[in-house]
Amino acid sequence: MDETAANGTFGAILDGLTWLVSNIIMSFYNVGYAVSHPQLWLDWSDKQAIMRFVYYGGSTEFFFVVFTLFLIVTAIGLFRRQVMWTTVRALEGFANTVGRFFAWAGLIMVLQQIVIVFVQRIFARPDMVFGVGLAFQKDISWFAEELKLYNAMVVALCAAYTFVQAVTCGSTCSIPPSGSHRR
Repeated sequence: MDETAANGTFGAILDGLTWLVSNIIMSFYNVGYAVSHPQLWLDWSDKQAIMRFVYYGGSTEFFFVVFTLFLIVTAIGLFRRQVMWTTVRALEGFANTVGRFFAWAGLIMVLQQIVIVFVQRIFARPDMVFGVGLAFQKDISWFAEELKLYNAMVVALCAAYTFVQAVTCGSTCSIPPSGSHRR
């Protein structure tokens, strides 16, 4: 009975490793196929092509394409230090740019919440109307749902920006490291 359990455990580990390696190898084929057949997923008039594009964005195949790219860049970066530093600087620059841009979503979120509270509580209106003539009219709950989008943008897209700023501040802030004070 112990042999069956041992074979089952080692068999499961072997199956998992086989799956991992085969998906890493197949990622090269998947990239080549997607690049060589753009008409299958870039034809926006075809609903099936749109579904291929949406599916591929959340698929195992796309994960392994990105994971393999990560492994390749890491392997090259371990042997060529300049490649790693260039990658780090590029990713930090991207995080700074995106984070600073979407940090303004926090201000928009606060201003929209103030408007919602004023319209709902002070003016006792169930909807908001913007425009002259053909106006844009939506229920307050529609605008309240939009706040979830702003909150998601702030959390997801500003988290990397906050991390980069904290790491950068660690090397340039005027706070002395512990143990370096005068006695």
